[in-house]
Amino acid sequence: MSYLPADDRYESMPYRRSGRSGLRLPAISLGLWHNFGHTRPLETQREIVRRAFDLGVTHFDLANNYGPPAGSAEENFGRLLASDLKPYRDEIVVSSKAGYYMWPGPYGEWGSRKNLVASLDQSLARLGLDYVDVFYHHRPDPDTPLEETMGALDAIVRSGKALYVGVSNYTSEQVRAAAAILRDLGTPLLIDQPRYSMFDRRIEEDGLLDALEEVGAGCIVFSPLEQGVLTDRYLKGVPADSRAKTSHFLNEDSLDEQTMSKVKALNEIAAARGQSLAQTALAWALRDERMTSVIIGASSVRQLEDNVAATANLDFTADELAAIDAASIG
Repeated sequence: MSYLPADDRYESMPYRRSGRSGLRLPAISLGLWHNFGHTRPLETQREIVRRAFDLGVTHFDLANNYGPPAGSAEENFGRLLASDLKPYRDEIVVSSKAGYYMWPGPYGEWGSRKNLVASLDQSLARLGLDYVDVFYHHRPDPDTPLEETMGALDAIVRSGKALYVGVSNYTSEQVRAAAAILRDLGTPLLIDQPRYSMFDRRIEEDGLLDALEEVGAGCIVFSPLEQGVLTDRYLKGVPADSRAKTSHFLNEDSLDEQTMSKVKALNEIAAARGQSLAQTALAWALRDERMTSVIIGASSVRQLEDNVAATANLDFTADELAAIDAASIG
């Protein structure tokens, strides 16, 4: 059966401008990091992607190495684009990245022009697209001159293979330097993608949002739910099919007594707000208007719907914010 998206898909989702650009992103974006590789049924992925678009999620965040195995998330999303979303390509923002290990040899990672251009060509082939909307350098490269990396991003935009460029995991100092180079080249920095959650406040300590505001770029964060810790998933133990049991990005040692005590306190704050813990954690990450979007993962339609419903209440009182700080810091 052919897919027809919901007529009301743009009525509830807030959209925020990325810095001083003309591009607006949904407050909630769908990341295809863990659950969209060849180890998950394509039909389940189709259900999640379709429902996301029905709910106004127009931004789908990928990278060359997402899967597993690496590359398979792009391959699967490319199939869904061809079979379901092709008529709506101009309503969708597709992003990808390069910088982490992807293929053997000296050119398969980091930030050389050789790596970035080759990786994007591979990503476009897997996606079945002529261009991506946003292409990121995935992590700072300590050895390649920043001028080369940013020059490659500028050349990629000029080639028509990406509309915008961003960086990921860059600090405030690195953002300022990258944005200055790109500005001189004539290709503005669109956005930075750092990690951020109630339990990970490094971007606050670094003043990243201030730096991004200065250079006119937006911010989109990954892991706002701390790999599922900031949900009700582990309140009664560790399920056998949970990420703590099945992924090397989170393990049971992360769910110690001190951490779970914080999670339970935060869950009580969320309940008083009439939200799930996940909804409150996402709303909290969006509390600053300079935050363009947060990236969620989803293993089911129900989980997706619960997370997107966070946008129904994005306001916090001063007392709620103080209680969240008291429960999550230290």
